[in-house]
Amino acid sequence: MAEETIFSKIIRKEIPADVVYQDDLVTAFRDINPRAPSHVLIIPNKLIPTTNDVEAEDELVMGRLFTVAKKIAIEEGIAQDGYRLIVNCNPHGGQEVYHIHMHLVGGRPLGPMLLS
Repeated sequence: MAEETIFSKIIRKEIPADVVYQDDLVTAFRDINPRAPSHVLIIPNKLIPTTNDVEAEDELVMGRLFTVAKKIAIEEGIAQDGYRLIVNCNPHGGQEVYHIHMHLVGGRPLGPMLLS
């Protein structure tokens, strides 16, 4: 079983966060260290450590990450100009918290995907 993370405590409201959306499958909250004017983390309420741990039974929740991202992008006013969705996996991918999460970032031009 995966270890509990800080995100698990945010889901249960044991620690404060600026939650912008929550339902039975996912929770979304503002990143405490935003990289763009809009920077929201969207996470499954079920603890799935990395994308390598996603199973067929997780397809509904993984799809919900995308539909919630669209909803939030519209609410944030960034859907028309565009935004980026980022999911990091393991150390080389830049993952810091081992509870799968999608970064929704936008509100300004974001530049190239990767730096050389």
